[in-house]
Amino acid sequence: MNTRNPLTLGFSPCPNDTFMFYPLVHNLVDTGGLSYRERLEDVETLNQLALKGELDISKVSYHALGHIRDDYALLRSGSALGRGCGPLLVASSPLDPHELRGKTIAVPGRYTTALLLLRLFDPTLENFLVMPFNEIMDAVLQGDVDAGLIIHESRFTYQGYGLHKLVDLGEWWETETGLPIPLGGIVARRSLGGATIAAVERALRDGVAYARAHPQQAAHYICEHAQEMSREVCASHIELYVNDFSVDLGDEGVRAIRCLMEWGERAGIIPASTAPLFCEDQHF
Repeated sequence: MNTRNPLTLGFSPCPNDTFMFYPLVHNLVDTGGLSYRERLEDVETLNQLALKGELDISKVSYHALGHIRDDYALLRSGSALGRGCGPLLVASSPLDPHELRGKTIAVPGRYTTALLLLRLFDPTLENFLVMPFNEIMDAVLQGDVDAGLIIHESRFTYQGYGLHKLVDLGEWWETETGLPIPLGGIVARRSLGGATIAAVERALRDGVAYARAHPQQAAHYICEHAQEMSREVCASHIELYVNDFSVDLGDEGVRAIRCLMEWGERAGIIPASTAPLFCEDQHF
């Protein structure tokens, strides 16, 4: 096993991540002798850090995974993947989403799965303005952009802003493929070695199971990082994004991820890779 300790661990301050990682970073499960130095950043910052190879283990968007497969292996636990949980394209008035060709769309990051899905949905959309996900709805309301691609808790609050849903990209994906939508997953640097990666994966799986069995234990930690999000929105967020796929991707989850990678490659959005998706498939 790689003896480097602590390992750098990146995840977002969103409730689903703090909920799942709380047991791991607070040693409530057997970590196999490993310790972690946490770094909490928004998902696009985590994507950029992983692209630079600066984190040992990190939450990343599945879009970003397509760009880092040669250096990082996917873990089977800790994913945000499911049904009815995809990103939404919204605007200040109802219109056909294809009318946005040539118009400006605010997006939460170049490497977010949300943008990958939007580009797969309509390859002619190309005028994107990247901004923090929590600023997108205001930008749409103020007329700074013609539409916005929203993720995370915005899914639960956009109607209160008077915004209109143009398309649910998760729903579109599910209709097209019959598969759940892979949003984000946990990756580990391949250079850590198979034994270390396996130990991280076991601890993370046990941590997610522990969090689900003790849902109130991390409440203070979640609220500390959720900033102004209400307890009700926090609870809805966790309920939507933490599920059986978060414990283990299973066969259906793996099929969904492979499908997304194949579609992204075919569209020329992500590079082809011969690297195995998981560490157990590679030789050290």
